[in-house]
Amino acid sequence: MAIGNALLTHKFAVELGGILAETLMSVSGLTYGQDVVEVKQVTPDGEPIILKRPGTMQGGQITITRGMDRSQALTKWVRETRANHDDKGALQNISICFLDEGNNVVKRMSLVNAWASSYSALDLDADGSGPAIETVQIEFDDMAIE
Repeated sequence: MAIGNALLTHKFAVELGGILAETLMSVSGLTYGQDVVEVKQVTPDGEPIILKRPGTMQGGQITITRGMDRSQALTKWVRETRANHDDKGALQNISICFLDEGNNVVKRMSLVNAWASSYSALDLDADGSGPAIETVQIEFDDMAIE
């Protein structure tokens, strides 16, 4: 793939249970982090130094937006998240997949122990001409980039 084509990835989907369940309108917040631990030491010559080392992984939050006419797989998972406060069935490993022109996965960002923390639908207006969309905020413990 040429570098110019790499920037043209405008199709993405969420994968639940190994199945591409949804094509999304937008995804925001695809970031993850790690704490920085400062280790203070003294060199053999007696000089104090501070080294930075990786610490605890930080979880994150993404927001996905999709048309309300999409499949029910994501909607079912959002309902299970709300119903199962004991985490049974709520925590899932899901992936945000970047697709090429042929709908082949070219990059995957796997979210570990993800759950839906918030859901909202836009105001519906009979006079409006825009699509009916919904937004889901998803919390996760860790992210793996594949």
